[in-house]
Amino acid sequence: MTDKTRVTRRNFLAGAAGASTLAFPMIAKAQGPIAMRWQSTWPSKDIFHEYALDFAKKVNDMTGGDLKIEVLPAGAVVPAFGLLDAVSKGTLDGGHGVLVYHYGKQNALALWGSGPAFGMDANMMLAWHKYGGGKELLNKLYGSINANVVSFPYGPMPTQPLGWFKKPITKATDFKGLKFRTVGISIDVFTALGAAVNALPGGEIVPAMDRGLLDAAEFNNASSDNLLGFSDVSKVCMLQSYHQNAEQFEIMFNKTKFDALPGKIKAIIENAVEAASSDMSWKAIDRYSKDYMDLQKKGVKFYKTPDPVLAQQLTGYDAAAAKKSEGNALFKEIEASQKAFAARAVKWELDTVVGRRMAYNHYFAKPAAAPKKG
Repeated sequence: MTDKTRVTRRNFLAGAAGASTLAFPMIAKAQGPIAMRWQSTWPSKDIFHEYALDFAKKVNDMTGGDLKIEVLPAGAVVPAFGLLDAVSKGTLDGGHGVLVYHYGKQNALALWGSGPAFGMDANMMLAWHKYGGGKELLNKLYGSINANVVSFPYGPMPTQPLGWFKKPITKATDFKGLKFRTVGISIDVFTALGAAVNALPGGEIVPAMDRGLLDAAEFNNASSDNLLGFSDVSKVCMLQSYHQNAEQFEIMFNKTKFDALPGKIKAIIENAVEAASSDMSWKAIDRYSKDYMDLQKKGVKFYKTPDPVLAQQLTGYDAAAAKKSEGNALFKEIEASQKAFAARAVKWELDTVVGRRMAYNHYFAKPAAAPKKG
């Protein structure tokens, strides 16, 4: 090959490379991971904050790191009750809490967990939300208060205790004059029973009881109550109540941020919500039962709430809900939807599912001691 031929070939290849650059633009480099800063409404030591971290890890793992959610504990950016505003405004990209914490924005938000739910448990409430029209109603509700959020209720909570007291509650009148903590429509129910109610976030309850600002309080479950130190300020816990027997958690995104996500990541998030919901239920059974035993070792005495008190809760809730629905068309619409779903779902379950008490007693109840011989 002559020198002239080599020069001609080099010129040809250079020209071809230039032409190919014009014909085939360079593919843009892949962007880095999408980062989101979240906050929960729970102290870092509460199992509820652990549930928030569990959800974030599932999303982070399932997206292969394309989306990275960092979850801070309550108060890191805003107070627990300020989560909705912070996420809606974009101060936070998302958060983990409960819908009833936004009760002050729209009373109807309390219908996702604050009250007897017409006999439904929390898993039935989630069934109503997904298949009975609840999702559409929640979107409508958030739209009515101009909340720029996307909400995913998840994680059914077992029936919450009536609460922690100085002495056992034996009748409804025991609430008269009691400085008591609760949230949502339960505020009205216990106020009607004569209690002086203060709605505090979870992390502030035990310190308030320790300082005498509260006489009694309810929060949620054996693990949270154990971790937050309820047994340090009370040795009496009343189990079973209708004030919050069907609550669930809420995963919330800033809507602008969520809408901008790729479709694949949105799909992963929606499926991660349901995966986290199941996992949370299983973890709760394991941990709550262990902490229930641990609290008893710490000297806590558990009592069943008397049936007359439970009945008083139902009539008290009905009266409170009737007042809340006055002039609130959305409240009435949501309540009617829940009631229609509950009428068939609860009936089906009551008729179908066998009670567990007989089987438990068969395997675990101590046999009666044989009479002593004289």
